[in-house]
Order: sequence, then C-alpha cells, then structure tokens
Amino acid sequence: MAKKKEELDPETLELIHWCIEVEGFLVQGGATVEQAQDHIEEQIEWFTDLFYDGLTPEEAAKEALA
Repeated sequence: MAKKKEELDPETLELIHWCIEVEGFLVQGGATVEQAQDHIEEQIEWFTDLFYDGLTPEEAAKEALA
C-alpha cells in the first residue's frame, strides 16, 4: 500500500521558506550553516513569533545576532 505524502499548508510552507532565508542572513552574519540551523531549531517558537509579527528574514537575523 502506498503511503500518502503529507502536504503542508501554504502558511507553513511560507514559514519554512522564511526560516531558510533567515538562515542565510545568519550565515552572512558569521554563523556556520550548522550553527544557524541549530539556533533556528532551538528557538523556533521565537522565530515563529517574529514571522507572524511581520519581520523580514533579515530583520529577524539581526535580532538573533544582537
């Protein structure tokens, strides 16, 4: 029996893409890719709040690096 692929809703996909962009800005700010990914994963609730508060990925990365 084939397993049905779970589809993510558009808002979740938008959040994922936003986090990927944040990761890039964290790396530009001096973090390694692994450090950036770990930080986003550990602080996902905080980053989700920033996303819903309307911050751009660059603004969120600046907040994280401050």
